[in-house]
Amino acid sequence: MKRVIELLEITSELGAGTRGAGLGVGALKVAALNKKSDFFARYPSITVRDFNEYLFQDYTTKHAIRIEHILHEFVQISGSVCSSLERGSFPFLLSGDHSTAAATIAGIKKYYPTSKLGVIWVDAHADFHSPYTSPSGNVHGMPLAIAAQMDNLEQKVNDVSDETAEYWRKLKAIGGKEPNISPNDIVYIGVRDTEAPEDYIIDKYGVKNFKVDEVKEKGVDKVVEETFNILDDCDIIYVSFDVDSMDPEEISRGTGTPVKNGLSLVDTKHLLNTIVKNEKVCCFEIVEINPCLDDKINKMAETAFDIIDEVSKIVEH
Repeated sequence: MKRVIELLEITSELGAGTRGAGLGVGALKVAALNKKSDFFARYPSITVRDFNEYLFQDYTTKHAIRIEHILHEFVQISGSVCSSLERGSFPFLLSGDHSTAAATIAGIKKYYPTSKLGVIWVDAHADFHSPYTSPSGNVHGMPLAIAAQMDNLEQKVNDVSDETAEYWRKLKAIGGKEPNISPNDIVYIGVRDTEAPEDYIIDKYGVKNFKVDEVKEKGVDKVVEETFNILDDCDIIYVSFDVDSMDPEEISRGTGTPVKNGLSLVDTKHLLNTIVKNEKVCCFEIVEINPCLDDKINKMAETAFDIIDEVSKIVEH
């Protein structure tokens, strides 16, 4: 069946620790205009309401910052993803901070409640913290724990308030009572900056992480082959691409949490283009472009645009 792309523009940055990720979609549009591309005319587009106005207010939930507003945002995003799938479309999300991935996953599961969902997580970070383990309280470090309904109390370092705990419970329940994903159905590619509580989860569940050196040594094609072997019993697959997976020295530092020694641009393009050829892939999301932090004007968005322009064409063909 032909996959028909529908763009979902998500400008929220409530989950980030630094400001500017909400401008990532706009930066992509500037890149498209400068390249005289018809990308944003080629596909229908829906703008999902953000709640960024709450960035100007104080918060009381220090171990899950602004979680009450993120909850409202997640309801909007998950509903939009589910509606896109209901229309027979392929949701192609252009997002701000990475917290929104949990809502995307919830939306996919809302439409496919009985399907086994695999996740390919191309990122510098594991994003498997909870309010009980997070060193920062930023929810963009928690999306996989939300989707897997995992508190990781064995590694607890924070005494979480009752208010935070209640909002966290509600956040985990978006999509249903059962976890939306299993840790066994996650494959990391490029993850290289983790904390002890995340390492505990990765080791406990044997989550595969294809580190950058392994990608270079084995080659992209072999890594993709092994990734789909791991996720062989999954019915559908969601691909989450954080631009900080790439090497900031080669590309730019236009992202909230750059980490050195990342994936090369050549490998990133080959990787994503090869992954989305698989017909199980039902949704793609790009996150964490921050033009406010770009040390090369708009280089990160320009690079990211080149990537998604290629990926989109492969998805539809």
